[in-house]
Amino acid sequence: AMSQPVLFGGSELAPASAPSPEAERAAALRELLHAHAHRYYVLDDPSIPDAEYDKLFAELQALEAAHPELLTPDSPTQRVLGKVLDGFTPVRHAVPMLSIRTETDTEASGAEAFDARIRRELGLTETDPPVAYAAELKFDGLAINLRYEHGVLVTAATRGDGEQGEDVTQNIRTVGQIPLKLQGAVPEVLEVRGEVYMRRDDFEALNQRQREKGEKTFVNPRNTAAGAVRQLDPALAAQRPLSFYAYGLGQVEGWAEPATHSGLLDALAAMGLPVCEHRVVAQGADGLIEFHRRIAALRDGLPFDIDGVVYKVNSRAQQQRLGFVSREPRWAVAHKYPAQEQLTQVEAIDVQVGRTGAITPVARLVPVFVGGTTVSNATLHNVFELRRKGVRVGDQVIVRRAGDVIPEVVGKVDAARERYIPNFHMLRACPVCGSAVLREKGGIDHRCSGGIFCPAQRKQALLHFAGRRAMDIE
Repeated sequence: AMSQPVLFGGSELAPASAPSPEAERAAALRELLHAHAHRYYVLDDPSIPDAEYDKLFAELQALEAAHPELLTPDSPTQRVLGKVLDGFTPVRHAVPMLSIRTETDTEASGAEAFDARIRRELGLTETDPPVAYAAELKFDGLAINLRYEHGVLVTAATRGDGEQGEDVTQNIRTVGQIPLKLQGAVPEVLEVRGEVYMRRDDFEALNQRQREKGEKTFVNPRNTAAGAVRQLDPALAAQRPLSFYAYGLGQVEGWAEPATHSGLLDALAAMGLPVCEHRVVAQGADGLIEFHRRIAALRDGLPFDIDGVVYKVNSRAQQQRLGFVSREPRWAVAHKYPAQEQLTQVEAIDVQVGRTGAITPVARLVPVFVGGTTVSNATLHNVFELRRKGVRVGDQVIVRRAGDVIPEVVGKVDAARERYIPNFHMLRACPVCGSAVLREKGGIDHRCSGGIFCPAQRKQALLHFAGRRAMDIE
């Protein structure tokens, strides 16, 4: 039998009615879609086809349209909605977003120096056991603070000056990897800190789409990610594919934090947040050196850009003992790798004739140390790419070299030229053999028509024949 209505302050409060079938279905769809999104974006292990997900999503959209009262802030349908903003609202961080000290010594000695300092400040002697460190990647993206209240994402803010950032919630909602609702038992307040970045394949695909539309291409994944996060129109932000990794905390209420940093990352992963798999607990300087070396070997094969690794004393008790100096934690350091991008100047633009006759514009540069070696030449790919980037002789340019990849000019620094510099024009005759230079209709590459008669093509053909990937002749 139903209980009697309760009298409170002179008015009757009716007993809470059971949720309608529509409300129950909407709640079930939300949970289902959150679970599928987690498998798709975070675990990279989808359990249903995209078409099935789209069907469930459309059903939830229709329910919310018919019953607006069922719409909740954590609904998957709210990812790409939001009006165009006039500007961003300032957000004061409850806990400052501090930066960590950078170790610019890119050798093993950089890790040794950090470990020696930590041992000294903890008062450890040579007979004491090694310090345990959480070692992880230093992502090349944009730091973000996600504020969850009772497990629901309520605000996302940029780092700004560390004390105050900008509210970018509506753009962050478009990032599929960022859960709108956390899983399991959740704290009353949990501020998660992490990095928004752009995967290299997503970046290349975005630039390809830009080229096809005849619009400007982007220089690098980091700047493109930062620009997307600070885009005033969330629909445009949603067109730039962003990713996210969690690596720390801001304000926390109603939660006993794990005793170690590695335990914290495991706990965040259990709540449905993406945490990078490339993380270890390293013992002492030797463990740090091994991690730095292993990630250096993996670096060029990673699907995203990193500019170093990060070491953190794993024990939170030891972190508290070490404290902070000049607003930087004493217990953490970023150990850099040689930069993969540097600024230099174009001294000339020449051409190179390849094995298939492709004639490639090449920038002759003021030599610069990048990607672990000195670079004085970099490819400009083809005339169309060169025009898009607007590069001319005398310009300051960004040069990138990653691993064994040929160095390339990725863009120029916008600055007024002191005098008129003519554009580069493709040669009409091959500079090696004098044959006509042709371009296929609709193609982008210019080619020497001389074929094997051209000494440059003949030489490159022989090198290719003898090379490792063909006959492997030393």
